[in-house]
Amino acid sequence: MIQTKKLIAIAAIFSVPALGFDLDVNEVASVKTVSSSLASGLVKLYNGNQAGQVPGILPAPYYWWESGAMFDTLIQYWHLTGDTQYNGIISQALQFQQGPDSNYMPTNQTKTEGNDDQSSWALAAMSAAEANFPAPEGKTWVSLADAVFNNQVLRWDDKTCNGGLRWQIFTFNTGYNYKNSISNGYFFQLASRLARYTGNSTYSDWATKSYDWTKSTGLIDAKYNAFDGTDVLQNCTSISKIQWSYVAGTFITGAAHMYNITSGDAQAKWKTALDGLLNQTLTVFFPSGVAVERACEPNGKCNTDAKAMKGLLGHFLIDAVQMAPYTSSLITPLISSTAQAAAKACDSTGCPLSWNETVTSSKGGVGEQLSALTYVQGLLLKQAASPATGATAATNGTTTTGSGSATNPSGTSSGTATPSSTPNAAAGMTSQMGTGMLVGFAGALACLVL
Repeated sequence: MIQTKKLIAIAAIFSVPALGFDLDVNEVASVKTVSSSLASGLVKLYNGNQAGQVPGILPAPYYWWESGAMFDTLIQYWHLTGDTQYNGIISQALQFQQGPDSNYMPTNQTKTEGNDDQSSWALAAMSAAEANFPAPEGKTWVSLADAVFNNQVLRWDDKTCNGGLRWQIFTFNTGYNYKNSISNGYFFQLASRLARYTGNSTYSDWATKSYDWTKSTGLIDAKYNAFDGTDVLQNCTSISKIQWSYVAGTFITGAAHMYNITSGDAQAKWKTALDGLLNQTLTVFFPSGVAVERACEPNGKCNTDAKAMKGLLGHFLIDAVQMAPYTSSLITPLISSTAQAAAKACDSTGCPLSWNETVTSSKGGVGEQLSALTYVQGLLLKQAASPATGATAATNGTTTTGSGSATNPSGTSSGTATPSSTPNAAAGMTSQMGTGMLVGFAGALACLVL
């Protein structure tokens, strides 16, 4: 059973007068107004739609992966609020950054791109498909996500550590010998969402394989803590036990999607995983009812990447509620309490990283703004339509099943797979730290936990 401790103290947050945005968490109009203000503040930090700039790219010091995460957040903003004013820049970015092979390997990023970076954009494309975001002529959003999945299946590395994805794609990049949880967790999430969307069991098979590998390697331990990564040169026997919120979050939403599309013993397996991950994650990252990036926020040493992570955790928790509604009793109160705290801490000049009044931090960054927006707009979940599947989505008048993968989970080459003849339950439903931080990798990790 999911633990419910820590919820008793949440009510105290609601009784404190707001000093920033005046948010009534129970009033849709109030939530939309504050969400609009936060979205506006986020978009002001982006200039890729201006003359002479590159569409889809945030200015320094932000890395490419965070651009993808920002547009994913804005897709969710549109889906939850109905506000279409940013749809133009979202569509422009998702198309411009897809690259010449339509797999989010653009020439302006390829040399430094990691598996997690590529997945960040694939997940945004997946969100666009599930939200029925208007697709460009002759293209589907799910086809872009599927192309990334196929790329990463071919990179699955059975030659070391009995499987898993490496952090980096190319041997010349620092971090190539590191198999990190976020690369594998994003792959797991992507596969699980493609499985639900298409009804193709090839994706669910890969989702199961990737999760099982992560668990067996110890990157998720017996208590369901999700750790950072492991070293190929040590045969993945030494685990870096730094914990990042979005790493746990991606496994939560992946498990929720697998729970959603399975039944019987298989569903029981995913419920066990989901409950374990959820219990531990909420204990670690919501110690007082408000989201905290525990590895670096209390000591004020979060770098640019880390400032967006608890926002992604919130995004993934909101997705999990849609896939496994029974989790709402624990997740929704924490979304509400965090949203209230974030709104109080933010104002028209921006948002700080910390919202619990125990740590002072500066305002104005993309990660901070993205995170606050995610929790506030998440309050609108009850009013939102369920994520679409290929059977329910209108994609240029056709439905989409995806291609499956270039290789199956047993490692037997199958070319480009056709959709499975035995679709899973989704078919009939109606309803980092990747990034470019390659130089000084080990030192950066050490700095964050000092």
